[in-house]
Amino acid sequence: MSLRPEEWPEVPEVTARVARAAAGRGAVPLAMRVRDELGGLFADEEFVEAFGRRGRRGWSPGRLAMVTMLQMAENLTDRAAVQRVRFDLSSKYCLGLELEDVGFDASVLSEFRTRVAGHGLEERVLDLLVAALREKGLVKAGGKQRTDSTHVLAAVRELNRLELAGETVRAALEALSAAAPDWVTQVLAVGQWNRRYGRRIDAYWRPPGSQTQRDQLAVDYGRDAVALLRAVYRPEAPVWLRELPALQVLRQITVQNYLIITDSNGAEVVKRREADTDGLPPGRIRLTSPY
Repeated sequence: MSLRPEEWPEVPEVTARVARAAAGRGAVPLAMRVRDELGGLFADEEFVEAFGRRGRRGWSPGRLAMVTMLQMAENLTDRAAVQRVRFDLSSKYCLGLELEDVGFDASVLSEFRTRVAGHGLEERVLDLLVAALREKGLVKAGGKQRTDSTHVLAAVRELNRLELAGETVRAALEALSAAAPDWVTQVLAVGQWNRRYGRRIDAYWRPPGSQTQRDQLAVDYGRDAVALLRAVYRPEAPVWLRELPALQVLRQITVQNYLIITDSNGAEVVKRREADTDGLPPGRIRLTSPY
C-alpha cells in the first residue's frame, strides 16, 4: 500500500461532540488528552523522505506514528490497535476521524515501521514527542524521559512475534481438527489445548503486562508448536497431515523463531530466537503471518 502524506485534519464536529459527551465529567481518555494538549503531534513532513509525495492516497504517516505511540503506551498488538481506531471514540477524536471511518488494515502498521526503520527515522517519533512535552513544560531537558525511540519500535515488534507464535499454533490446530478430528481427539489433550487456543490470538487479545510473563508465554507457544509438529511427524500418524498448508507454515515459523537446545542437565529446552544472539532470518524471508 502506498502511503501518500496528507495533512492532519481538525477533529470533526460530530466526533468531538459525541466523544466529549461519552467522556462526561469523568477522566478524559489518554488519546483525547494527547490531542487536546499536543494537537497533531507528528507532522507528515517529518516522514516525507520515507513516504514521498506521490502514489495512491493512503493513511497519513503522522497519524500512523500517533497510533504507534498510543499502541506502545497501552501495550497493544497491531490488530488490537487497529480495533481501537475502528471502534474507540477517543481514538477517532485523537486522529481527527469521522465516526463512520473504518480505519485501516493491521498490515499498514507493519509497513509503516518497516519504512521508518529502512530510512533511519526510528528516533524521529520519540524526538518529536519529547520536544512537544518539553515545550509544554511536562518534562525537563535531559531527564529520564529521553529514552531511545528504537526501544518503542522494538517492543511493538516483540508483541507481533508473540502474537504470531500463538496464532500459528492455533491455526495449525484448527486445520488438524477439521481434517482429522478423530486423530486429534486420540493424540491431544483437547480440553487443555482449547483453553489456550480456543479463540483467535489476534482478535481481541491483550498480551501479558510484564516482560517476564510475555517471555514465558513465548516459550509456552514454542513448546506447543514443537509438541504439535512431533505428534504429526510420528510414524503412526497419517502421512498426509504433514502436507496440510497450516502445518507446513507452523514448521517454517517454528524453525524461524525457536531453537531446541540442551541445558546443563541434559534436558531438552525450547528457546525463542533473539536477533542479537541466535540469528533471526532476514526480514525478506521471515514469515509474519500464518495465513
